[in-house]
Amino acid sequence: MQRDSQLHDAARTNEILMARRRAALPKGMGQSHEIFVDRAENAEVWDVEGKRFIDFAGGIAVLNTGHRHPALVQAVQQQLGRFTHTCFQVLAYESYVELAERLNAKAPGDFAKKSFFLTTGAEAVENAVKIARAHTKRAAVIAFGGGFHGRTLMGMALTGKVAPYKAGFGPFPAEVYHAKYPCAFHGVSVADALASLEAIFKYDVEPARVAAIILEPVQGEGGFYAAPAEFAIALRRLCDQHGIVLIADEVQTGAGRTGTWLACEQWGPEAVPDLITMAKSLAGGMPLSAVIGRAEIMDAPGPGGLGGTYAGNPLATVSALAVLEAFERDDLLARSRQVGALLTDGLKAIAARHKVIADVRSHGAMVAIELCQDGDAHRPDAALTSAIVKGAAQAGLILLSCGVYANVIRILVPLTASDALLAEGLGILAEQFDKLG
Repeated sequence: MQRDSQLHDAARTNEILMARRRAALPKGMGQSHEIFVDRAENAEVWDVEGKRFIDFAGGIAVLNTGHRHPALVQAVQQQLGRFTHTCFQVLAYESYVELAERLNAKAPGDFAKKSFFLTTGAEAVENAVKIARAHTKRAAVIAFGGGFHGRTLMGMALTGKVAPYKAGFGPFPAEVYHAKYPCAFHGVSVADALASLEAIFKYDVEPARVAAIILEPVQGEGGFYAAPAEFAIALRRLCDQHGIVLIADEVQTGAGRTGTWLACEQWGPEAVPDLITMAKSLAGGMPLSAVIGRAEIMDAPGPGGLGGTYAGNPLATVSALAVLEAFERDDLLARSRQVGALLTDGLKAIAARHKVIADVRSHGAMVAIELCQDGDAHRPDAALTSAIVKGAAQAGLILLSCGVYANVIRILVPLTASDALLAEGLGILAEQFDKLG
């Protein structure tokens, strides 16, 4: 038996498993790191060969409460002992309703709200568009360059980045237009972005045919650029003027990543969105997404127009309730701001020694650095970005890159990570810049 176990372990190296992966899976499935995980705890993972890694990726913003948070594990285990699936539209269960009630109460806006659940962020976005169209009886949707809204056909149409998300997959749904997203670092002012919207109204589609404007409060795949409150307020006024639904895509920013439960809270009461999409860290690793919004808009689709077989699965809804409890019990919103400050200070110290780090930006614990040759914003350094991410992984730190020019390193570490672990991760990153930068 011991010999069989040893042979089994020898067959589970990263190299062997990657070879099996390449043979069994399509090449379109990307792979950031050629590492196979064996187990994980909080902000650390161990691969099948026993090597430890610090996780600064968090499953792409899915693990704000960390790997295997004890409250989530307990909630899911208890639910497993009762039932795992009924399809909510067939036989309902209380955890679904309770979660909707709590999310309605937490969303900004002094008006009645309703929520329902799906499985992925892309599904939430698709359904938000469906709801906006049903409410307005209009078809067109305006999104923004650099935005990311999913890999479904409508999600790709809304996404403002061709490679790798849209290349070769068209044609896409009609009546989707892209405006400029404000980004001071790249010379796009709020006035420029608003002027691009007016240009769409002048050259492409009249406002009376626009159902919705959708944006990420902080662009995720686009490079962690935040929409200024000034811009959001202007969008709110524009939507009110023309009867357009304003959708905040909080799939990556939601669940406390930016220091508030939802990033759009930071826009203030003058820019409250009509609909909000959530996913990723909402259920701490269980597949769950949500659409939250004004009750009269959410009620626009008729019975049977919304739903999904697995949508709002009971294991996921109890996990999401446990996430909410963890945030309240452990004050994880304050911790998000603390994590962001610690990471920002550490990254600025590295940037002071390496001119290639042209910008350090943070929105709570949603933190990024942008790499440019000689610090020139017009000369993105994708090659060095890739080398730093690869080198860090070899040294035991998991990072992700992003950005329209693939020159941004983003940090989405669990909010539950200790100060010591954050410092250890920053130390590895600093070593890579000293070596490669």
